[in-house]
Amino acid sequence: MKDLTIEKGGNDESLSSSNRGNFLELMKAFAKMNIEIDEVVLENAPKNAQYIASEIQKEILHIMANRVRQMVREEVGDKYFCILVDEARDISKREQMAIILSVSDTTSMNLKNEISNVLVHHDLHVKKIRGQGYDGASNMRGAWNGLQALFLKDCPYAYYVHCFAHRLQLTLVSAAKDVSVIWEFFSHLDNIVNIVTSSTKRIAELHTAQRNEIEYMLSIGERDSGSGANQIGNLQRAGATRWSSHCDSVKSLIGMYTAICKVFEVLSDYSPNGRVKAKVRGIYRNMGSFEFVFILHLMHKIMRTTDTLCQILQRKSQDILTAITFVTITKTCLQEFRECGWNEFLQEVKVFCSRNEIDVPDLDCLYKIGRSCRQTTIEHHYHFDVFNAAIDFILMELNTRFNESSVELLSLSTALDPKNSFDPFNSDDICKLAKKFYPGDFTDKEIVALEYELIHYKLDVMQNLKVSTLVELCQQLTESGRSSVYVMLTRLIHLVLTLPVSTATTERAFSAMKHVKTALRNKMEDDFLADCLTLYIERDLAKHIDMLNLRHPLNQQLLSIKSGKILLTIVKEQLDEMDPEIPVKLQKNRSFVSKSAIALIYQFYDS
Repeated sequence: MKDLTIEKGGNDESLSSSNRGNFLELMKAFAKMNIEIDEVVLENAPKNAQYIASEIQKEILHIMANRVRQMVREEVGDKYFCILVDEARDISKREQMAIILSVSDTTSMNLKNEISNVLVHHDLHVKKIRGQGYDGASNMRGAWNGLQALFLKDCPYAYYVHCFAHRLQLTLVSAAKDVSVIWEFFSHLDNIVNIVTSSTKRIAELHTAQRNEIEYMLSIGERDSGSGANQIGNLQRAGATRWSSHCDSVKSLIGMYTAICKVFEVLSDYSPNGRVKAKVRGIYRNMGSFEFVFILHLMHKIMRTTDTLCQILQRKSQDILTAITFVTITKTCLQEFRECGWNEFLQEVKVFCSRNEIDVPDLDCLYKIGRSCRQTTIEHHYHFDVFNAAIDFILMELNTRFNESSVELLSLSTALDPKNSFDPFNSDDICKLAKKFYPGDFTDKEIVALEYELIHYKLDVMQNLKVSTLVELCQQLTESGRSSVYVMLTRLIHLVLTLPVSTATTERAFSAMKHVKTALRNKMEDDFLADCLTLYIERDLAKHIDMLNLRHPLNQQLLSIKSGKILLTIVKEQLDEMDPEIPVKLQKNRSFVSKSAIALIYQFYDS
C-alpha cells in the first residue's frame, strides 16, 4: 500500500460487487497468484482482523507516514537547514503548501505561524534556519511584512533568495509582454493551437498529415528510420506558469509545420461556416508569411538556450554558486548569438522557407509598414529591429533580475567557488563573508582560525583537489579527511550550500499531489492527503521501513491498532523472555489474531 498510489476504497465493496475498488481487487489478484496469501487475506482472514476497513487503513498509513517523517528529521539532525515554501491549488481548489499544510488564509503572518507550528512539531528550531526560498509574490518577499521578513526578525541569518527558476520565468514572460513582435507571435501561436486542437477530428487530420509526410520523407531519404524515431505527436499548448512549455510548443510547431499547413488547407476549404473559414484563412495566411517563420525560428533559438538554464535550475541538487555560473553562461551564449549568429540564422530561415514554399522577400528593398516606407531595408529591419531588439531585451531582463553583484552575500560567496582551478578564490572575501553574514556561527577566535586555515588551504586543497562545484569540494574535503583539518572553512561551505536555489522541490510535491488527489478522490481529508503524499514523495525512505522486526516501534504501533491490541499484549508479555510457549499461546488465541500476524511472529521466533 505504501508503494502504490491507488484508490483505497470503491463505491460498492460488498462480496457480490464486480468492482470492489482498486485496493481490494489488487488483493484478490495477489491471492489468486499465491495460495499462502489467499489463506490469510480478505474473506479467509478472521472477521475482526481483515484490516480492510477505511479507518484502519488510514491509521496504518498515518503510522507509516509518521515513521518517514521521523527518518527525515533524523537526517536533518542538529544541522542548519533552509525552508522552501510554495503554494498551489489542488483538484478541489484548496490552497496547499508544499510542507503539506492546508491553508485558507495565505497572508504572510498566517503562513509564518503555520510553518512555525510544523517546525516546532518536528523539534526544528527557527534559530537554525540559514536560508529561505520562495517565489516573488508580495506576501513572500515583502521587505517589511513579507514571510521572509517575519522569519528574519526571529533569525537574522535566515537569508532570503528569490527562486532562480521563478526569476527566469519572469524574465521571459516580461519579454513576451513588452516586446511587440514577441507578443504578437505568441498570440498567433495560441490561435494556431486552439484551431488545431479544438476537435478530435482536426487532431486526427493532423496525425494523418504527419504520417503521410513521414512516409514521403523516408521514401526520398530525408529521414532516418530507427527505434523511437519518426513518432507522430500533438501540437503542444504553452502553459501559463511553465516557460519550458512555451519552448515545447514552439519546437512542436517547427517539427510538424508542414502537417499543420495541410490541416489548415483542409479547414479553409471545408469549414462549416463563413466566420470560421475567414478566421482559419487569416491565421493560415499569417502562418505562411516570412515574418512569422523568422520570429518562430528566433524564439526557438532563444528559448532553447534559456531552456537549458531552466532545466538546470530544476535539478534536485544544485548549489547557489553553480546556479549563478550557469546564469552567466546563458547570458554569454545569448550575447554571442547576437553578435555572431545573424548570417547563419538567416540562412537557416531561408532554407526552411524554401522547403515549405514560403516567399522570401528581397532583403535589399525598403521596409514598408502599411502605405509608409521607412528609410531602412528589410534586412536591416529584421536584423536590428527584431533579431537584436528581442535578444537585447532578454539580456537586459536577465541582467536586472540576476544582478547578484548588488547582493553582497552571494557576491562574497563566489570566493568559495572552485571553478577554473579556484580562480575566484579570495581569502579576504571569505573572511568577510563569515564575519559579516554569519557572526552567530563564528566567534572572533574562530574568524582568526579561519584566516590561518585559508593559508594552508591555498597551498594544499587548491593544488591537490580537482573539483568544479562547491558540492564536489565539500564531498572531497569529507572523503579525504580534510574537513577535520579545515573545520571553520567546512562549516562556512555548509552554510553557503544551505542557501536555496529554486523551489523546484516544492513544485515536485504539487506534481505528486495531482497523482494522489484526483478528480475521483477530490474530497480527501487533509490529514489523509498529507500521509499519502509523504509516503509517495519519500518512497525511497518508505522502502526502508522495517516491516518484519516485531521489536521495531513501528510494528508495535501497527500491532496495537484496533483488533490487534490483544496480540500486542501477548507479544509484550512473552517476547523479551523468548518463551518457548509463544506458538502455543498464539494458537490458543487464533480467534483474536490474524494468521498473517502469527506468521510474522513465527518468523521472528524462528530467527
